[in-house]
This record gives sequence, C-alpha cells and structure tokens, in this order.
Amino acid sequence: MRDEFAQAMIALFRERGDLVFVTGDVGYMALEGIAETYGERFINAGIAEQNMMSLAAGLAREGHLTWVYSMAPFVAFRPYEQIRTDVCLHRLPVKLVGNGGGYGYGIMGATHHALEDVGAMRVLPNMRLYVPLTATDVGQVVNLMAQDPLPNYLRLNTAARIPAEVPPFAPWRRIKRGRTTVVVGLGPVVGNLYEMGDEDLLDDLEIWSVGTFPLDELPADFIASIEEERPLVTIEEHYLSCGLAEALSYRLMRQGVYPRSFTSLHAKGYPSGRYGSQRWHQEESGLAGQALRSELERVVRG
Repeated sequence: MRDEFAQAMIALFRERGDLVFVTGDVGYMALEGIAETYGERFINAGIAEQNMMSLAAGLAREGHLTWVYSMAPFVAFRPYEQIRTDVCLHRLPVKLVGNGGGYGYGIMGATHHALEDVGAMRVLPNMRLYVPLTATDVGQVVNLMAQDPLPNYLRLNTAARIPAEVPPFAPWRRIKRGRTTVVVGLGPVVGNLYEMGDEDLLDDLEIWSVGTFPLDELPADFIASIEEERPLVTIEEHYLSCGLAEALSYRLMRQGVYPRSFTSLHAKGYPSGRYGSQRWHQEESGLAGQALRSELERVVRG
C-alpha cells in the first residue's frame, strides 16, 4: 500500500495548495516522488517524533493540511502525548499515516510492530481511523481524509489480494456472501481467508470488511445475517483489547443484535517468544494458513 499512498499524495498535491508532508526520517525508496513534488512543503523532521507531531499541529493551526508519515509504532506511540494534547484536543486536521500496522515489519520485532495502534488511536478524542483493505482503497481513503475536518489515523499494510470484485471503500462492506458463518475483518488480514485451500469452507463464510472507526451503525444486511442465528467471527491483526472485536461487541449489544456465537481471532503477541516474518506471526496467532483454517473449521463445523 505504500506505493499507492505515495501516488495518491502526489495526485492530491496537484489538486490543492495547502498540503504539507512531514516524515520522521523514514520512507526511502518510497517517498522520493512526494519529496520532489512537494518541494519545500516536504519536511524530514528526523528521529524526533514528539517534535514532529507538535510541528504538524502548529502547521495545521496555521491552515495547512498536514500529513505525518512514519512506521506505525513511531507515528502512533512515540508522540502519543503530543497527538492527544496538540492535535486531538484542538480538533486539528492532522493526518497520521502509520505504515506496517500489526506485524508488518516482521523480523524487526516487537519494537517495530503495532498491535495496539487501533486501540490507542480509538480512545483519543475527535480521532477518526481509516483502515484500507486493498491497494485500490488507498487513493479513495486519502481523498476521504483530505475532506475530513477531524484528526485521522491511516493504518497501512500489505494489501489484501481478493480474487473477486471488491466494492468501493466504505465503513462497512460485504465482500462475499456465504452459507453459514459471518466473518468481519479489519484490514488486509481478511485476504488470508482466501488462502486457506478449502473452497467448501470459504463458501460457508459471509465476509465483511470494516474500514473506519468509530464504528458506524450496523448495516441492515449485516443485522439480517446475524439474526439468522449464524455464528460471528472477527479477524484482526491487533490485540483483543480495544480492537475490532470489542468495538463490535458493544455495537451489537447497543443495537440488540445477538449472534449464535462470537469468536475473536486476533493477534496473540509472541506465544513462542520468537520473531519471524509477518506471515509467520499471523500463523502463530491463528490468523493465516492451516492455523486459521482450523480455527474456522471449529466454528463452522462444530
């Protein structure tokens, strides 16, 4: 998604003159086109994330639409107080972009993983989150963020490859219909459902994608599927706390919608105490491959 994001930022710059792009000394082999296009409106703030965020807030206060890009843990966690105090409490339209959400940076280990970023951003006042699923989503999301008067967090990752037409980006999308079980996913980890090697199991799954937080009202079609007494499964490359499963649980109870059962598939951290590729971590958490297949078979087939 990083390349698609860079292309979208270049296209957006050609449409409006108030953009400033700030990076924390990352983005090599990806942001060079942005730097060339933005000129003096491209700022490398160095490895000083707290200063970077306060700078972005000041620029936004002066009327600039400021985008702040870094690895997800460095844009979401290191300057957290500045995001809360300088950006969110003042409702400034600073656009935070975290690349490599979840286990995206794989072997680089826990310091470079972002398994709590959705939760951390969700609890901030006035913050709205955008989580694209496919590469095509990225340009649509960038345009939505540019029109959004609130602070935003964009979580980028390796795009899902969905072997079918996917509806345009939206807070809720039904990706495919299924026979029995409803699966709601957050971000590209949804693509792993298509790689389990069991077509019968895939046919059982009605798959939905959530793209924004706070969660909107549950769609009528989604409610109708749940009211058929189907099992419900959530899948997210994020810890259980403050993630999709908890947010959806509240929304279901608030609207009086009760599935037959509720299963959360989520990041479990580091069960083996070892580090590996993003895919390896997903499999260890039951989010990919045979491990994911086994989890879903248990729900679907009892």
